[in-house]
This record gives sequence, structure tokens and C-alpha cells, in this order.
Amino acid sequence: MNPVQDTFGRVYAASDDPWGFRTSWYEARKRAVLLSCLPRQRYRSGYEPGCSNGELAAALAPRCERLLVSDGVPAAVALARIRLAGMAHVEVVQEWVPHDWRCGAYDLIVIGELGFYLSADAMQDLAACVKRSLSADGTVVACHWRHAVRGYPLDGAAVHRMLEAQLGLARLVHHEEADFVLDVWCADAQSVAQREGLHGEL
Repeated sequence: MNPVQDTFGRVYAASDDPWGFRTSWYEARKRAVLLSCLPRQRYRSGYEPGCSNGELAAALAPRCERLLVSDGVPAAVALARIRLAGMAHVEVVQEWVPHDWRCGAYDLIVIGELGFYLSADAMQDLAACVKRSLSADGTVVACHWRHAVRGYPLDGAAVHRMLEAQLGLARLVHHEEADFVLDVWCADAQSVAQREGLHGEL
């Protein structure tokens, strides 16, 4: 186990909800903002690495025909499996990204509160994995804490800049608050209204 994995192992040993994903209004509201920013109602195949205890995955699951979620910490994987039990179309695996990235063709990839734990080189590798695994009509969502945290190699803004530079996709949504930033990139640059043929005319 590397030092980062060891640190997260201790975090989950102390609490099954260390960031309050299950109990915090801040986290519940942030999830709702993320879900409302998705340009499509349904996705064929979603992927959320760094799923923690599975709270965001539980909210994504009804929007996906298939959903793969992962975490590098065994305790987090166990918690996510409990949270997502009974959802047959959801698979929970243990993997440490970007090294163990599960190759596939996903039309939804969610990078949430993950990138700032990585070194700049590892984040570049993660962004390359996202680009390589995104389907031609795919959507990428990234959401990260904005404030600098001692010991984190990157901040949220740097993570999003690296993703945008690597992906080369149209940015459909940029939502920035005092505490978090959320971006949505998509190969299809049309707005939701344009996709539905709405033009604002009577």
C-alpha cells in the first residue's frame, strides 16, 4: 500500500462518511447541481472513479443504463457496495487511477473531488485516460473544491484547466461558487434546448 492509500485507509477506519457525503446539505446540494448540469437525461455507460462511499453513484445510477464506479481504498469499495446493493446495473471495483483505469467506451465520465489528490503528471495521465475512453457523443463532468488545501498537489482550478486542455471539447457548463467549481464538456456543442429543437418562438 502506498502512503496515500494508507492515509485514506486511516480516514475510512475513523468514519464511514468522512466528508459528510451522506449527511451534509452542502454535499447534497452540490450533487443536485451536478445532476442538473448533465445535458442528457439518460446515458448508456457511465464511469465514476474515486466513488468514495457511493453517494454520488447512487444519484447517477437512475440516469445510466450501466454504471461503473471505483475507488482505491478497500473500505470505500465495501461501503459503496453496501450503498449500491440491489442496483444490478452498477458495478463497484477497487482500482487506483490513473494506473488501474478501466478502459472502455463511456458516454458519461464523472471526475468529482479526485484530481487534486494527484500529482501534475498523474493528473495529466488521468486526463488522457478520460479522453481515450470517452465515446464520440460523450460527456465529461468535473467538480472540485476551490480552496487550496495544504498537502494537495493541485487545486480544483488547475485540475479543470488540465482536463480542458487535454480533452479539446466544447464546454457546455461552467458553474463557479465560492466553494466549488463544476465544468461540463461534451463532443456535441449544442445546448439542451437546441438538442430538443426549442427555439423560443411561438
